[in-house]
Amino acid sequence: QVQLVESGGGSVQAGASLRLSCAAAGITLSTTFVGWFREGPGNEKEFVASINPSGSATFYSESVRGRFAISKDNARNTVYLQMNSLKSDDTARYYCARSTLTSTGWKPLSSWGQGTQVTVSS
Repeated sequence: QVQLVESGGGSVQAGASLRLSCAAAGITLSTTFVGWFREGPGNEKEFVASINPSGSATFYSESVRGRFAISKDNARNTVYLQMNSLKSDDTARYYCARSTLTSTGWKPLSSWGQGTQVTVSS
């Protein structure tokens, strides 16, 4: 059974940093794209960032480009999302999932886990 478990969220002030982790079980992350998505208050889930199987290519939404960095440690079977210069607009529940790029953008290939809450206060 494939499981991706998110952790690392918290409540911070604007301008602070957080690092989220996505630990995988039942799947080897070196074989798949993995993406981070988020769901803010009253919003639908939106794409944040993704990384290719080898970790050599990364992709970001315009809203986080230059502030967030996605990376992976294939030895630990874990994907990370380093979030810097956090803004109140980044407040959301963050989810990771196997992902794929379609004609309408990045989409998840696996079901959602519990996610991890990030709250940024200004």
